Amino acid sequence: MSALLSVSKAIDVLNQRIGVAVYWLVLLMSLVSAYNAIVRWLGGIFKLTLASNAYLELQWYLFSMVFLLGAGYTLKHNGHVRIDVFFGKLKPRTQAWIDILGTLIFLLPFVGFVFFASLEFVRESWGEMSPDPGGLPRYPIRAAIPVAMALLFLQGVSELIKRIAFLSGRAEYKLQAEHAEEVV
Repeated sequence: MSALLSVSKAIDVLNQRIGVAVYWLVLLMSLVSAYNAIVRWLGGIFKLTLASNAYLELQWYLFSMVFLLGAGYTLKHNGHVRIDVFFGKLKPRTQAWIDILGTLIFLLPFVGFVFFASLEFVRESWGEMSPDPGGLPRYPIRAAIPVAMALLFLQGVSELIKRIAFLSGRAEYKLQAEHAEEVV
């Protein structure tokens, strides 16, 4: 079990570091969004065409990257939506069993399906460009889908290991979401 807990810790570190990098994507996305707003406003005042579809698409791409690449980080920090009205009142062992069953029945199969279904989607988009004038290539953002699913799958496995370790008495169980300020 200690070897599996070491694997779990390595997965946690990976998703933690990617999650921290995603923070920077949020900043970049905000700057691009502000640039788009200012340029469109100035263009409206001075009757100039300063805006570009590439910047608007970049903003969408960055938002997608934040959402996709942040999924494993969010799962690691127990930040996904759940019905705590019922779940929070249960004993930790019952919570761990629910997490295990939910991971095995819903999370891992769904993420595996999306991963494999997205591979053909990514392959077909290789070299594809946006139909909008001045738009960006489509394949980089589409390639993020299987990467994100792989990270989410790995984090699901990590959470599974931790819940099993708890049930076997080898680890503690934490229900509360951890603070995002913790950086590995």
